[in-house]
Amino acid sequence: MNQKLAPGARTLAAAARAVSAVAHDGRSADAALEEGIAPKVDPRQARVRREDASAIRAITLGTLRWYLRLAPAVASLVDRPAESVPPLLRALLITAAHQIEYSRGPAEVSVHLAVDAARDLGLARASGFVNAVLRRFVREREQRFAEVDGSLAVRHAHPEWLVSALEQAWGDRTELILQANNAHPPMTLRVAADRGLNREQYQRILAAEGRASVAVEWLPSAVTLEHPAPVSALPQFSQGTVSVQDTAAQLAAWLLPCSPGQRVLDVCAAPGGKSAHLLQAYPEIELLAVDNDAERLRRVTETFERIGHRASTQVLDMSVEGALEGFMFERILLDAPCSATGVIRRHPDIKLLRRETDIVSLVATQKKLLKNAFDRLAPGGRLLYATCSLLPAENVEVITDFLAAEPTARDLGWPVDVQKPVSAIDMAVGVQLLPGMGADHDGFYYACLGKTVETVGAV
Repeated sequence: MNQKLAPGARTLAAAARAVSAVAHDGRSADAALEEGIAPKVDPRQARVRREDASAIRAITLGTLRWYLRLAPAVASLVDRPAESVPPLLRALLITAAHQIEYSRGPAEVSVHLAVDAARDLGLARASGFVNAVLRRFVREREQRFAEVDGSLAVRHAHPEWLVSALEQAWGDRTELILQANNAHPPMTLRVAADRGLNREQYQRILAAEGRASVAVEWLPSAVTLEHPAPVSALPQFSQGTVSVQDTAAQLAAWLLPCSPGQRVLDVCAAPGGKSAHLLQAYPEIELLAVDNDAERLRRVTETFERIGHRASTQVLDMSVEGALEGFMFERILLDAPCSATGVIRRHPDIKLLRRETDIVSLVATQKKLLKNAFDRLAPGGRLLYATCSLLPAENVEVITDFLAAEPTARDLGWPVDVQKPVSAIDMAVGVQLLPGMGADHDGFYYACLGKTVETVGAV
């Protein structure tokens, strides 16, 4: 007969399974959580599982956030190489260590839950080992962390290669960036300009439902909730009155001002937040949203339906030369695929999944996308290049190289009527927004480019 598990043991086991899928199988945290890597439960327990979903997600993301600090501390307690410990068992130890170190629950309870979780994971024979290692962790964790925290990278749970790259780029700002990456991100809303409500009116609606919020001083469309909430609980979310969008991401539409009737191309549009903002800010544009992933593009269409706007979508890889040949656009948004090192606080699995060797291939793709997108820009038009990266190689260096090679391209600078957040750093070309520099937003880079009207070589 199966031994009854303590309440919370299956939640911990589910989180450990997701952590293992990220750390050892290279899955994204979203995929690990959404694709049912958590253990199956009896259909009669489905309600319990829904209630536990947020806890599983919180434990998983918290463990991934601190994985690179926890892993060496736990490994120092095991009298064999960490690699010899089965991946799922290793993930359970690290996930339980996260609960001991970073949760509010009593350490002894976390140890007990981990022992039961081992049984739920099919690791019953290792339950004594789990108990011994974690009890030792409870006793010695202060000493073990003191030993590993001498490294800036380990202390802030970041990969060494990334810390080195940040130090080279940002010097003394690096530790503040690392601290910001480990902070819990706020839930920021964008109040739509086309729904007849201004920000203050929407805040009063929130207040009437008991949800406190703060207006973002430098961005008129943005409201930050004091306490995050499910989108289903947000007043008028389903009608498109508000969308969840980080303040740095909200800048894109204001940096790409559009006029009625202009043809606008959104390259790499998924999941559609910036496209939706463009449509709501400039409802009379003709927008084409393209992405090379059909499933992700479906999410763009769903977003358009929620906000009540129509626009064209097309599955298309703009890194292929000649894409959209024969079509020209007055405005182009290129939100290029990147290392995503500016959104680590929202996606801590990036710390484990991203590799230094990825940057070279990402830069090559960014350059192809930029050239091909610029080829589709009408003379006198504006192209906005954006990434959520903190690395100059993906940002200012890409744009500098492009301007040097393309005689019809010019730097338009930051629009004078768009306020910069206090974190903004003017680069040789474009503006870098760093997290943790006095404005609570993600890390982004923006560069506004124009195409000269004159034909090169004309007399």
